[in-house]
Amino acid sequence: MSEQPVDMRPVLEEELHAYVDNALEPAHRSEVEAYLALHPEAAAEVAAFSAHRQALRDMLSPIVKEPLPSSLNLARMLDLHQTRPRWPWPWGMAAAVVLALGIGGTTGWSLRDGVPYGTDAGIAALAREASSSYQVYAADTLRPVEMGASQRAELVEWVSSRLGRKVAIPDLAPAGYRFIGGRLVATEHGPAGLFMYDDPQGVRLSLLVRPMAVDKDTPMMKHIQGKFTGYAWADQGLGYGVVGTKRAEVLHPLADEIRRQISLDLKG
Repeated sequence: MSEQPVDMRPVLEEELHAYVDNALEPAHRSEVEAYLALHPEAAAEVAAFSAHRQALRDMLSPIVKEPLPSSLNLARMLDLHQTRPRWPWPWGMAAAVVLALGIGGTTGWSLRDGVPYGTDAGIAALAREASSSYQVYAADTLRPVEMGASQRAELVEWVSSRLGRKVAIPDLAPAGYRFIGGRLVATEHGPAGLFMYDDPQGVRLSLLVRPMAVDKDTPMMKHIQGKFTGYAWADQGLGYGVVGTKRAEVLHPLADEIRRQISLDLKG
């Protein structure tokens, strides 16, 4: 087995993402490739990043091929800007975004019916919201939840009423996770239910659920935000985001079990 050269520095996670995105200079890319050849775990992580990137590309491919709506034509919006300097929401904001970011028909992002479609409104936004909620509430040692495990039925009724959809709270006790309780949280796209669990070592796991305006049926996708790993998916208009500090290979089976239980509960 080849040994790691003593002068080889560790490769950071952002460098691995840049490697997957083909954003490294040739010399830097060769350095990362040499590192991956000596570190199977990092190589496996890069393979997972690549698979996730390709899954997103495949999911958004039909949208990328759609023509840009005539109402978002750049020339037309410039004319509107000259004749009507103050745009009403939401088209004024949409035009500002298009002008500022150079959004076109090949970027994988578009607007439908006034609702941002793609990474800012769909499954990627859900994943981001799930990670942010976990970061805020999982670290709270005094009051991570509003309603405890003993109020499970009342919590389901409360969250279901606020979301306008029936929700379910999975039982993860067989997997070693105790249900702590839950709460309502605010997200960029309306209220969501947040359910919290922990294991005997106090490591916490959260499940965020909210209605989806877009990406209403989306396969499970892995996401990493800082030191948190998560999986997000959507089924019949409800989005789910599972987040924890466990490695992906540990968290994935838990996410699968959560999805299985929810599917059985809501269809039962």
